[in-house]
Amino acid sequence: MKKQQLTRCLLGALAGVAVAISGRAQTAPAFTPAVQAFIKVNAPVVALTDAKVMDGTGRPALLHQTVVLRNGRIEQVGSAKKVKVPAGAEVVNCTGKTLIPGLVMLHEHLYYTMPAGGFFNIAQMPYSFPRLYLAGGATTIRTAGSIEPQTDLALKRLISEGKFIGPDMDVTAPYMEEPGMDIPALNTVKGPEDAAASTKFWADKGCTSFKMYMHATRADLAAVVREAHARHLKVTGHLCAITYREAAETGIDNLEHGFMASSDFLTGKVADACDYPAAHQALQRLPQNSPAMTDLIKLLISKHVALTSTLPVFEPYTGREVVLGGGLAALVPQLQERETATWNASQGKDSASVSLFKKEQAWEKQFYDAGGLLVAGTDPTGAGRTIAGYANRRQVELLVEGGFTPLQAIKICTLNGAIYLGRDREIGTIEAGKQADLVLVNGDPEKDIRQLRQMEIVFKQGVGFDSPKLFESMKGKVGLN
Repeated sequence: MKKQQLTRCLLGALAGVAVAISGRAQTAPAFTPAVQAFIKVNAPVVALTDAKVMDGTGRPALLHQTVVLRNGRIEQVGSAKKVKVPAGAEVVNCTGKTLIPGLVMLHEHLYYTMPAGGFFNIAQMPYSFPRLYLAGGATTIRTAGSIEPQTDLALKRLISEGKFIGPDMDVTAPYMEEPGMDIPALNTVKGPEDAAASTKFWADKGCTSFKMYMHATRADLAAVVREAHARHLKVTGHLCAITYREAAETGIDNLEHGFMASSDFLTGKVADACDYPAAHQALQRLPQNSPAMTDLIKLLISKHVALTSTLPVFEPYTGREVVLGGGLAALVPQLQERETATWNASQGKDSASVSLFKKEQAWEKQFYDAGGLLVAGTDPTGAGRTIAGYANRRQVELLVEGGFTPLQAIKICTLNGAIYLGRDREIGTIEAGKQADLVLVNGDPEKDIRQLRQMEIVFKQGVGFDSPKLFESMKGKVGLN
């Protein structure tokens, strides 16, 4: 009997080893030479010693910490005096530096937009944007609307196979939008039956989230929610025809752009009709401490609706950077000239935008303080100033500008995103047992949030990518590829 028990134990141990090897094979693909050129740290065991750790939970930062990574996961986090560096580990001295979790950003795109001839020209950026996202610390993104879903899904696979550089991706299906916008690349549906069929089609193809757009109706939303929730997938929306209140009561999971897309405060709003200019003007008239906004916030929280902050895409021109986060050089030269000219022409002429932007920052803080799940993204669209990677760091800065502490802002951009995706047991914080997604910053973003721009190494599943080298490699590329 003892011999049989011993045999079972040995077989169990061997099975455990096989699982561990299999798991390691999935988390550490065989990188191509083109990818390896940007890898700075890649060892089975890595010790990050004497770092300041802002762990993403919102708890106070800890000084002089050692973080041990083993086979793509975080094995230990603790005082440098107590955590022993394993024999054979690759050691990274982090004295004077800060570790934060990899950013989990929920409103990203793999395309670049710019006004052209009265409509938005949209061009996929399959080469530059994934690299820039990772360079900017985003180890996980949700695409929050796709124009080339087959490309996004292929990129997700190629990245996982070690052939491309980029973050892990939650790929959103093509926009669920009724005809109404002159954007050639935008997907449209014709009624709720078509919306339901589109949801099923793209879920079967591998998309894991869905996004309602401005002219979608309440019936469209109900159909998409029904089909998505049946598959345990989530639905978000950049709304207009549907109010936030209507969307929450229909079962939407997430609302994009903070309150900037809310048509709830438009007097005499026509059901299922989008009047964006009027809705925007209603927000401009709404007081910052409006009881009506407080009531809407309470409703959203009661319905467990998350809110995505996308402050970079709304950032005013006056007194700010041409390209947010310092990314002007990332654009092709012609776009650098165009963006600089637009910026110069806009100085001092956007007082209404400045006022509404400040109110939006305050409303997001009110939502967070009331207990709402505030998540973050950048939405690299609009006039072309919002660039992947650069804008992700800028989003954290703008949250701090709006009244959040650096610890809160980092939590919003890491743990909160992981919670929404249902992946908070795996990612979003620096804790033992979790996936080794971390960012090493050469400085202290708690003392000066702009030091977050001094990212040195971005660890994705324990593999450390050279952030400055990635940024440098993409200069002059955005707008082309």
